[in-house]
Amino acid sequence: MASSQSLPLCEKTPLKINTLQRAQEIAILFLFICLLVYRLLSLTDHGFVWLLAFLCESWFTFNWVLTLIIQWTPVEYKTYPQNLLQQVPELPAVDMFVTTADAELEPPIITVNTVLSLLAVDYPSHKLACYVSDDGCSPLTLYSLTEASKFAQFWVPFCKKYNIQVRAPFRYFSGNSKLPSDNPIGFLQEWTKMKDEYQKLCQKIEVAVQNLATLDFSGDYVDFADIDRRNHPTIIKVIWENKERLSNNGVPHLVYVAREKRSDQSHHHKAGAMNVLTRVSGVMTNAPFMLNVDCDMHANNSKIVLHAMCLLLGFKHEKEGAFVQCPQMFYDTLKDDPFGNQLLLPLKTSWPGFAGMQGPPYAGTGCFQRRKVIYGFSLIDSEGNLRDVALDKERFGNSTELIQSATHTLSEKIDHPHDLSSAVEAANQVAGSSYEHNTLWGTKVGWVYGSVTEDMLTGMKIHARGWKSILCMPDPPGFMGSAPSSSHVIIVEVKEPALIFFVAVFLMKILYTLRFYLGFGLSIKQWWNHVRMGPSGKIPYVTASLFGVVTLAFKLLGISEVAFEVTQKDQYSSSSDDQEDDVNAGRFTFDESPIFVPATTLLFVHFTALAMGLFGMQPPAHGADGAGLGEMMCCVWVVLCYWPFLKGLFGKGKYGIPMPTIFKSAALALLFMHFCGRIPLPLRR
Repeated sequence: MASSQSLPLCEKTPLKINTLQRAQEIAILFLFICLLVYRLLSLTDHGFVWLLAFLCESWFTFNWVLTLIIQWTPVEYKTYPQNLLQQVPELPAVDMFVTTADAELEPPIITVNTVLSLLAVDYPSHKLACYVSDDGCSPLTLYSLTEASKFAQFWVPFCKKYNIQVRAPFRYFSGNSKLPSDNPIGFLQEWTKMKDEYQKLCQKIEVAVQNLATLDFSGDYVDFADIDRRNHPTIIKVIWENKERLSNNGVPHLVYVAREKRSDQSHHHKAGAMNVLTRVSGVMTNAPFMLNVDCDMHANNSKIVLHAMCLLLGFKHEKEGAFVQCPQMFYDTLKDDPFGNQLLLPLKTSWPGFAGMQGPPYAGTGCFQRRKVIYGFSLIDSEGNLRDVALDKERFGNSTELIQSATHTLSEKIDHPHDLSSAVEAANQVAGSSYEHNTLWGTKVGWVYGSVTEDMLTGMKIHARGWKSILCMPDPPGFMGSAPSSSHVIIVEVKEPALIFFVAVFLMKILYTLRFYLGFGLSIKQWWNHVRMGPSGKIPYVTASLFGVVTLAFKLLGISEVAFEVTQKDQYSSSSDDQEDDVNAGRFTFDESPIFVPATTLLFVHFTALAMGLFGMQPPAHGADGAGLGEMMCCVWVVLCYWPFLKGLFGKGKYGIPMPTIFKSAALALLFMHFCGRIPLPLRR
């Protein structure tokens, strides 16, 4: 029999690459190279547009090479939580962070379910602490969490007694859930009582939401009287403290945090909130590991913390795991993914490939971090010592308690949590809006400032310091969330032999991606929605991506700051009265935002070009041969990709494109076609 010391916590296994897949990828690369060679040899016979096409296709080729590098190194990790307690006598503590920013766009019941799922995970309760950052500074959030903590006294023991898998109540008590056939004695009675208690909790929160003015703004809520969410002091409340340090059926610590905000000081959006949670938890519980999840990403696997600890503790050198990233997964998704936001294909291809290199990127939620890594500890030229981390006020700020806790973290000294209430004063200090002035927070310490995509910047800086990351994809998935519910160039003529390169690349790429979708049991319609709406889809390129580039340019030029908007979350409902929009599920909704103007303009241009070509109304081509079958095929492809916008032209209400957007787009399309008609094209030789 193998000894307990020889039992592995995790295994890293390379994945085999399908031979047909590799042949297709090499064929596509070969066609890309042939296309570039043809463009380069014919460059002197054409004008600027040909050069522009060559540059674009060079980028596509480079991007394809990067894709192959990633996808040819796939690995998977397997964890053994059952071996953890045998290998690790005392499990490390974990501080869990939940972030919410707006009680209207992110209803409190959503945050409550996420928190309850975290409080009930299979892990020693006295080793866990949950911190909720409320950037909306709403009394509704505090009230909802307070009521949820009372419900948790029954919910946590119930889940652990009966080994409940999904521990977010709204999912467990949903209409789709089924009771086990072999119910233990007394289970049904407790289940009924638990469901009644959860419904009472939901009713209390709903009444508070509808009657905010009736809340008693005294006692714990006196700080919220006449509050201005953009200008207020720090509010930290210890909602629940596991004073008896109960391990099994106890409820972990629960702390509410609303950091100080001042209208004349930048609060750095989510990155600022995460850094405040890091400092507040540092002076209160100071766990060596931290988990952060968005308010709508509940724990879906009751043993997810154990899985993560297997990966963080299972390698000989800690550099293998700066953080453990669980991919974002979604529940109740629309059929065939009409908005292309489920990212199922990258989870099967790109993510395992990243895992085989330096590790997956930091996705901003569902991530377990080493606290010492967030504090800026680097492996470059240090290999395990603390030479590159100066434990001083310039780095961590003017808090003696925080510097002391950081010293313990970096020296791997275990802190035993003291009374949380006694640490509130120190926590208030480090949560102040001016605390970070003249420190390294946001640059070399903590989450990185300068972008609303703080996750990507932070992850890249961690990798740059020599750390690796680990992909965690247990079955069932660790966390589940709610998915959001909503150029014409002189192409090669048909008679030229080089057209075969363009057609071949186009068709090969289609067959390549389609094979993946069908191989994973997905539908052709889902593949088509990915083409339109996926990360490299046509619609995001001229909407979100375009405006992201423009916004960044404005920021670099000092014209304006980057804007950050919270995505509205759908509130959970147990009734069937809210199904009136089921018929329109998957349809695009529009408003007067300028983000819809470029896509509508592009549709007008290609639709007009297609109509003119079909009816023989195209203008003289100034010596060139004019548009041919290739151009017509491209126009058809673009119109099909932007079909939701075409439907929006004739839709009504929120499903129709507003008239101001149509007028602006039509004017831009006419302007574009006017100038195109005035630009002479080079003669063919």
